[in-house]
Amino acid sequence: MTRFDLKTPCYIIDEKKLRQNLQILKQVRENTGCKILLAQKAFSCFYEYPMIGQYLDGTTASGIFEARLGREEMGKENHVFAPAYKDEEFDQLVEICDHLVFNSFSQLERYYDRCKEISIGMRVNPECSTQGEHAIYDPCAPGSRLGVTAQSFREDMVGMLDGLHFHTLCEQNSDDLAKTLEAVEEKFGKYLYGMKWLNMGGGHHITRPDYDIELLESCIRRIQKTYGVEVYLEPGEAVALQAGLLATEVLDVVDNGVKTLILDASAACHMPDVLEMPYRPPLMDSGMPGEKAYTYRLSSYTCLAGDIIGDYSFDREIVPGDRLYFQDMAIYSMVKNNTFNGIPLPSIAAEHENGECEVIKEFGYADFKNRLS
Repeated sequence: MTRFDLKTPCYIIDEKKLRQNLQILKQVRENTGCKILLAQKAFSCFYEYPMIGQYLDGTTASGIFEARLGREEMGKENHVFAPAYKDEEFDQLVEICDHLVFNSFSQLERYYDRCKEISIGMRVNPECSTQGEHAIYDPCAPGSRLGVTAQSFREDMVGMLDGLHFHTLCEQNSDDLAKTLEAVEEKFGKYLYGMKWLNMGGGHHITRPDYDIELLESCIRRIQKTYGVEVYLEPGEAVALQAGLLATEVLDVVDNGVKTLILDASAACHMPDVLEMPYRPPLMDSGMPGEKAYTYRLSSYTCLAGDIIGDYSFDREIVPGDRLYFQDMAIYSMVKNNTFNGIPLPSIAAEHENGECEVIKEFGYADFKNRLS
Protein backbone atom coordinates (compact mmCIF):
# COMPACT_ATOMS: atom_id res chain seq x y z
CA MET A 1 0.00 0.00 0.00
CA THR A 2 1.23 3.52 -0.83
CA ARG A 3 0.10 6.87 0.55
CA PHE A 4 -2.18 7.24 -2.48
CA ASP A 5 -4.15 4.16 -1.40
CA LEU A 6 -4.93 5.41 2.11
CA LYS A 7 -8.45 6.45 3.03
CA THR A 8 -8.68 10.13 3.93
CA PRO A 9 -8.31 11.97 6.17
CA CYS A 10 -5.12 10.31 7.37
CA TYR A 11 -1.96 11.37 9.14
CA ILE A 12 1.06 9.75 7.50
CA ILE A 13 4.29 9.46 9.50
CA ASP A 14 7.38 9.57 7.30
CA GLU A 15 9.73 7.13 9.04
CA LYS A 16 12.65 7.97 6.77
CA LYS A 17 12.52 11.63 7.78
CA LEU A 18 11.88 10.71 11.40
CA ARG A 19 15.08 8.64 11.45
CA GLN A 20 17.04 11.44 9.80
CA ASN A 21 15.94 13.81 12.56
CA LEU A 22 16.85 11.28 15.23
CA GLN A 23 20.30 10.78 13.74
CA ILE A 24 20.97 14.52 14.02
CA LEU A 25 19.85 14.53 17.66
CA LYS A 26 21.96 11.47 18.41
CA GLN A 27 25.00 13.23 16.98
CA VAL A 28 24.44 16.16 19.37
CA ARG A 29 24.26 13.68 22.24
CA GLU A 30 27.46 11.97 21.19
CA ASN A 31 29.35 15.22 20.54
CA THR A 32 28.50 16.76 23.92
CA GLY A 33 27.49 14.02 26.32
CA CYS A 34 24.15 15.73 26.97
CA LYS A 35 20.90 13.82 27.27
CA ILE A 36 17.95 14.40 24.94
CA LEU A 37 14.34 13.53 25.73
CA LEU A 38 11.24 13.38 23.52
CA ALA A 39 8.71 16.01 24.61
CA GLN A 40 5.54 13.98 24.16
CA LYS A 41 3.32 17.06 24.10
CA ALA A 42 4.39 17.55 20.47
CA PHE A 43 4.52 13.96 19.29
CA SER A 44 3.05 11.00 21.17
CA CYS A 45 2.79 8.38 18.43
CA PHE A 46 4.03 5.53 20.59
CA TYR A 47 4.13 3.17 17.62
CA GLU A 48 7.40 4.95 16.81
CA TYR A 49 8.81 4.88 20.36
CA PRO A 50 10.94 1.77 19.73
CA MET A 51 12.71 3.65 16.92
CA ILE A 52 12.98 6.87 18.93
CA GLY A 53 14.33 4.98 21.92
CA GLN A 54 17.28 3.80 19.81
CA TYR A 55 18.46 7.41 19.51
CA LEU A 56 17.21 9.37 22.55
CA ASP A 57 17.48 8.99 26.32
CA GLY A 58 13.79 8.90 27.16
CA THR A 59 10.64 10.98 27.37
CA THR A 60 9.29 14.00 29.18
CA ALA A 61 5.66 14.50 30.16
CA SER A 62 3.30 17.33 31.05
CA GLY A 63 0.88 15.20 33.05
CA ILE A 64 -0.02 11.80 34.37
CA PHE A 65 -1.15 10.22 31.10
CA GLU A 66 1.94 11.27 29.15
CA ALA A 67 4.09 10.06 32.04
CA ARG A 68 2.41 6.68 31.95
CA LEU A 69 2.78 6.49 28.17
CA GLY A 70 6.48 7.25 28.32
CA ARG A 71 7.07 4.62 31.00
CA GLU A 72 4.97 1.94 29.31
CA GLU A 73 6.00 2.45 25.69
CA MET A 74 9.62 3.64 25.81
CA GLY A 75 10.73 2.60 29.28
CA LYS A 76 13.82 4.80 29.47
CA GLU A 77 14.31 8.00 31.48
CA ASN A 78 10.91 9.48 32.29
CA HIS A 79 10.64 13.15 33.32
CA VAL A 80 7.60 15.25 34.21
CA PHE A 81 6.82 18.94 34.66
CA ALA A 82 3.45 20.51 35.40
CA PRO A 83 2.50 23.99 36.63
CA ALA A 84 0.86 22.20 39.58
CA TYR A 85 0.30 18.60 40.64
CA LYS A 86 -2.93 16.97 41.78
CA ASP A 87 -2.72 15.25 45.13
CA GLU A 88 -4.39 12.04 43.94
CA GLU A 89 -1.92 11.66 41.05
CA PHE A 90 1.30 12.58 42.81
CA ASP A 91 2.29 9.23 44.30
CA GLN A 92 1.85 7.52 40.92
CA LEU A 93 4.01 10.16 39.21
CA VAL A 94 6.77 9.63 41.74
CA GLU A 95 6.54 5.89 41.18
CA ILE A 96 6.88 6.01 37.38
CA CYS A 97 9.12 9.08 36.84
CA ASP A 98 12.84 9.59 37.33
CA HIS A 99 12.80 13.40 37.42
CA LEU A 100 9.98 15.62 38.66
CA VAL A 101 10.13 19.40 38.17
CA PHE A 102 8.11 21.78 40.31
CA ASN A 103 6.80 25.16 39.22
CA SER A 104 6.73 26.79 42.66
CA PHE A 105 8.31 26.47 46.07
CA SER A 106 4.87 26.11 47.64
CA GLN A 107 4.35 22.90 45.64
CA LEU A 108 7.84 21.74 46.61
CA GLU A 109 7.03 22.30 50.29
CA ARG A 110 3.74 20.46 49.95
CA TYR A 111 5.10 17.35 48.23
CA TYR A 112 8.78 17.12 49.17
CA ASP A 113 8.30 14.42 51.80
CA ARG A 114 6.53 12.23 49.21
CA CYS A 115 9.29 12.44 46.61
CA LYS A 116 11.33 9.53 48.00
CA GLU A 117 14.18 8.67 45.60
CA ILE A 118 13.07 10.76 42.62
CA SER A 119 15.31 13.56 41.35
CA ILE A 120 13.69 16.94 42.07
CA GLY A 121 14.00 20.14 40.07
CA MET A 122 12.55 23.64 39.96
CA ARG A 123 11.49 25.50 36.85
CA VAL A 124 12.89 29.01 36.73
CA ASN A 125 11.81 32.01 34.70
CA PRO A 126 14.81 34.03 33.47
CA GLU A 127 12.44 36.82 32.35
CA CYS A 128 14.17 36.89 28.98
CA SER A 129 11.64 37.01 26.14
CA THR A 130 12.97 35.91 22.77
CA GLN A 131 9.57 35.28 21.19
CA GLY A 132 8.56 37.39 18.25
CA GLU A 133 5.26 36.61 16.59
CA HIS A 134 3.98 33.84 18.88
CA ALA A 135 3.32 35.60 22.18
CA ILE A 136 0.89 32.86 23.24
CA TYR A 137 3.92 30.57 23.62
CA ASP A 138 6.13 33.01 25.57
CA PRO A 139 6.70 31.69 29.12
CA CYS A 140 8.71 34.83 29.93
CA ALA A 141 5.90 37.29 29.20
CA PRO A 142 5.05 39.67 32.05
CA GLY A 143 2.89 37.92 34.63
CA SER A 144 3.71 34.45 33.32
CA ARG A 145 2.66 31.64 35.66
CA LEU A 146 5.47 29.41 34.41
CA GLY A 147 8.65 29.24 36.46
CA VAL A 148 10.03 30.98 39.52
CA THR A 149 11.56 34.42 38.97
CA ALA A 150 14.81 35.46 40.64
CA GLN A 151 12.88 37.72 42.99
CA SER A 152 10.73 34.80 44.20
CA PHE A 153 13.50 32.20 44.39
CA ARG A 154 13.84 30.61 47.85
CA GLU A 155 17.53 30.31 48.68
CA ASP A 156 16.63 28.56 51.93
CA MET A 157 15.19 25.63 49.94
CA VAL A 158 17.98 25.18 47.40
CA GLY A 159 19.25 22.13 49.28
CA MET A 160 16.05 20.29 48.41
CA LEU A 161 16.76 20.53 44.68
CA ASP A 162 18.87 18.39 42.35
CA GLY A 163 18.47 20.61 39.31
CA LEU A 164 16.97 23.61 37.58
CA HIS A 165 14.78 23.66 34.49
CA PHE A 166 13.94 26.44 32.06
CA HIS A 167 11.83 26.37 28.92
CA THR A 168 11.54 29.65 27.03
CA LEU A 169 11.88 28.81 23.33
CA CYS A 170 9.44 27.98 20.55
CA GLU A 171 10.65 26.94 17.10
CA GLN A 172 13.88 28.90 17.63
CA ASN A 173 17.56 28.75 16.74
CA SER A 174 20.49 28.40 19.12
CA ASP A 175 21.28 32.13 19.18
CA ASP A 176 18.11 32.58 21.25
CA LEU A 177 19.27 29.79 23.54
CA ALA A 178 22.63 31.53 24.00
CA LYS A 179 20.86 34.77 24.87
CA THR A 180 18.58 32.98 27.32
CA LEU A 181 21.50 31.21 28.97
CA GLU A 182 23.09 34.59 29.73
CA ALA A 183 19.96 35.56 31.64
CA VAL A 184 19.74 32.19 33.39
CA GLU A 185 23.34 32.41 34.56
CA GLU A 186 23.01 36.02 35.65
CA LYS A 187 19.96 35.30 37.80
CA PHE A 188 20.38 31.66 38.83
CA GLY A 189 23.99 30.73 38.07
CA LYS A 190 25.08 30.87 41.71
CA TYR A 191 22.63 28.06 42.49
CA LEU A 192 23.83 25.84 39.64
CA TYR A 193 27.18 25.20 41.30
CA GLY A 194 25.44 22.92 43.79
CA MET A 195 23.15 21.20 41.28
CA LYS A 196 23.38 17.85 39.53
CA TRP A 197 21.66 18.87 36.30
CA LEU A 198 20.26 21.68 34.19
CA ASN A 199 17.34 21.04 31.85
CA MET A 200 17.23 23.55 28.98
CA GLY A 201 13.70 22.59 27.98
CA GLY A 202 12.36 22.44 24.46
CA GLY A 203 11.68 24.70 21.51
CA HIS A 204 15.11 23.97 20.01
CA HIS A 205 14.60 23.52 16.24
CA ILE A 206 17.73 21.40 16.03
CA THR A 207 16.73 19.44 12.93
CA ARG A 208 15.84 22.51 10.86
CA PRO A 209 18.29 23.01 7.95
CA ASP A 210 19.47 26.46 9.10
CA TYR A 211 19.88 25.53 12.78
CA ASP A 212 23.30 26.38 14.24
CA ILE A 213 24.20 23.06 15.86
CA GLU A 214 27.77 24.17 16.52
CA LEU A 215 26.55 27.03 18.73
CA LEU A 216 24.16 24.69 20.55
CA GLU A 217 26.97 22.26 21.30
CA SER A 218 29.19 25.11 22.45
CA CYS A 219 26.49 26.27 24.88
CA ILE A 220 26.09 22.77 26.27
CA ARG A 221 29.82 22.22 26.77
CA ARG A 222 30.27 25.59 28.46
CA ILE A 223 27.50 24.89 30.97
CA GLN A 224 28.88 21.43 31.67
CA LYS A 225 32.39 22.78 32.23
CA THR A 226 31.38 25.82 34.26
CA TYR A 227 28.94 24.17 36.68
CA GLY A 228 29.75 20.47 36.49
CA VAL A 229 26.12 19.61 35.74
CA GLU A 230 24.50 17.12 33.42
CA VAL A 231 22.61 18.91 30.63
CA TYR A 232 19.20 17.83 29.35
CA LEU A 233 17.34 18.99 26.24
CA GLU A 234 13.72 18.04 25.63
CA PRO A 235 12.75 18.90 22.06
CA GLY A 236 9.38 17.87 20.70
CA GLU A 237 9.10 19.42 17.26
CA ALA A 238 12.73 18.70 16.37
CA VAL A 239 12.11 14.97 16.73
CA ALA A 240 9.32 14.80 14.15
CA LEU A 241 9.87 18.02 12.20
CA GLN A 242 8.70 17.63 8.58
CA ALA A 243 8.12 13.94 9.30
CA GLY A 244 4.40 13.76 8.61
CA LEU A 245 1.61 14.50 6.15
CA LEU A 246 -2.14 14.94 6.47
CA ALA A 247 -3.88 13.46 3.44
CA THR A 248 -7.26 14.96 2.61
CA GLU A 249 -9.82 14.73 -0.19
CA VAL A 250 -11.64 17.61 -1.88
CA LEU A 251 -15.39 17.10 -1.34
CA ASP A 252 -16.74 20.16 -3.13
CA VAL A 253 -15.86 23.55 -4.61
CA VAL A 254 -17.94 26.53 -3.48
CA ASP A 255 -17.76 29.92 -5.21
CA ASN A 256 -19.44 32.77 -3.29
CA GLY A 257 -17.02 35.42 -4.49
CA VAL A 258 -14.08 33.28 -3.32
CA LYS A 259 -13.42 29.84 -4.73
CA THR A 260 -13.30 27.57 -1.69
CA LEU A 261 -12.32 23.92 -1.54
CA ILE A 262 -14.35 21.93 0.99
CA LEU A 263 -12.06 19.24 2.44
CA ASP A 264 -12.60 16.22 4.66
CA ALA A 265 -9.82 17.60 6.90
CA SER A 266 -10.34 20.50 9.27
CA ALA A 267 -8.16 23.17 10.86
CA ALA A 268 -10.40 23.26 13.93
CA CYS A 269 -10.47 19.47 14.36
CA HIS A 270 -7.28 18.10 12.85
CA MET A 271 -4.66 20.87 12.97
CA PRO A 272 -5.78 23.31 15.70
CA ASP A 273 -2.51 25.26 15.69
CA VAL A 274 -3.54 26.69 12.33
CA LEU A 275 -6.17 28.72 14.19
CA GLU A 276 -4.39 29.08 17.54
CA MET A 277 -0.99 30.41 16.46
CA PRO A 278 -2.17 31.13 13.70
CA TYR A 279 -0.13 29.85 10.77
CA ARG A 280 -0.48 28.70 7.19
CA PRO A 281 0.51 25.03 6.92
CA PRO A 282 2.66 23.99 3.96
CA LEU A 283 0.80 22.13 1.22
CA MET A 284 2.48 19.85 -1.30
CA ASP A 285 2.58 21.09 -4.92
CA SER A 286 1.03 24.48 -4.13
CA GLY A 287 2.06 28.12 -4.04
CA MET A 288 1.10 31.41 -2.47
CA PRO A 289 -2.17 33.04 -3.62
CA GLY A 290 -1.78 34.22 -7.23
CA GLU A 291 1.59 32.56 -7.66
CA LYS A 292 0.14 29.76 -9.77
CA ALA A 293 -2.74 29.74 -12.26
CA TYR A 294 -5.56 28.65 -9.92
CA THR A 295 -6.08 30.10 -6.44
CA TYR A 296 -8.44 28.63 -3.85
CA ARG A 297 -9.31 29.09 -0.20
CA LEU A 298 -9.10 25.81 1.68
CA SER A 299 -11.74 25.03 4.28
CA SER A 300 -13.53 22.09 5.85
CA TYR A 301 -16.93 20.46 6.10
CA THR A 302 -17.44 21.59 9.71
CA CYS A 303 -20.06 24.25 10.44
CA LEU A 304 -17.48 26.69 11.89
CA ALA A 305 -17.38 29.71 9.57
CA GLY A 306 -13.79 30.41 10.58
CA ASP A 307 -12.55 26.90 9.89
CA ILE A 308 -10.24 28.26 7.21
CA ILE A 309 -6.86 26.67 6.53
CA GLY A 310 -5.56 29.31 4.15
CA ASP A 311 -5.34 30.46 0.54
CA TYR A 312 -3.23 28.44 -1.92
CA SER A 313 -2.59 28.35 -5.65
CA PHE A 314 -2.13 25.40 -8.00
CA ASP A 315 -0.93 24.76 -11.53
CA ARG A 316 -4.21 23.13 -12.46
CA GLU A 317 -7.88 23.38 -11.63
CA ILE A 318 -8.82 21.44 -8.48
CA VAL A 319 -11.99 19.34 -8.58
CA PRO A 320 -13.92 17.13 -6.15
CA GLY A 321 -12.14 13.83 -5.63
CA ASP A 322 -8.66 15.36 -5.82
CA ARG A 323 -6.29 14.54 -2.97
CA LEU A 324 -4.13 17.13 -1.19
CA TYR A 325 -1.28 16.62 1.26
CA PHE A 326 -0.53 19.05 4.08
CA GLN A 327 3.08 18.85 5.23
CA ASP A 328 4.79 18.95 8.65
CA MET A 329 1.73 17.30 10.21
CA ALA A 330 3.40 14.87 12.63
CA ILE A 331 3.76 17.52 15.34
CA TYR A 332 0.97 19.12 17.38
CA SER A 333 -1.71 17.42 15.28
CA MET A 334 -2.50 13.94 16.63
CA VAL A 335 -1.91 15.19 20.17
CA LYS A 336 -4.36 18.10 19.81
CA ASN A 337 -7.09 16.90 17.46
CA ASN A 338 -10.74 16.63 18.44
CA THR A 339 -14.17 15.49 17.25
CA PHE A 340 -15.99 18.83 17.08
CA ASN A 341 -19.17 18.52 14.98
CA GLY A 342 -18.84 14.75 15.20
CA ILE A 343 -16.16 14.87 12.53
CA PRO A 344 -14.19 11.58 12.56
CA LEU A 345 -10.57 11.61 13.65
CA PRO A 346 -8.05 10.91 10.86
CA SER A 347 -6.49 7.49 10.70
CA ILE A 348 -2.77 7.20 11.44
CA ALA A 349 -0.41 5.47 9.01
CA ALA A 350 3.32 4.87 9.01
CA GLU A 351 5.17 5.22 5.74
CA HIS A 352 8.09 2.84 6.13
CA GLU A 353 11.52 3.58 4.75
CA ASN A 354 10.85 1.31 1.75
CA GLY A 355 7.85 3.47 0.76
CA GLU A 356 5.19 1.02 1.93
CA CYS A 357 2.40 2.44 4.08
CA GLU A 358 0.81 0.66 7.03
CA VAL A 359 -2.34 1.87 8.77
CA ILE A 360 -1.52 1.66 12.48
CA LYS A 361 -4.69 3.19 13.92
CA GLU A 362 -8.25 3.81 12.74
CA PHE A 363 -10.96 5.68 14.61
CA GLY A 364 -14.73 5.33 14.48
CA TYR A 365 -18.00 6.31 16.09
CA ALA A 366 -17.05 4.67 19.40
CA ASP A 367 -14.09 7.02 19.78
CA PHE A 368 -16.47 9.97 19.46
CA LYS A 369 -19.21 8.55 21.68
CA ASN A 370 -16.94 7.27 24.46
CA ARG A 371 -15.68 10.79 25.19
CA LEU A 372 -19.27 11.82 25.96
CA SER A 373 -22.02 10.59 28.23
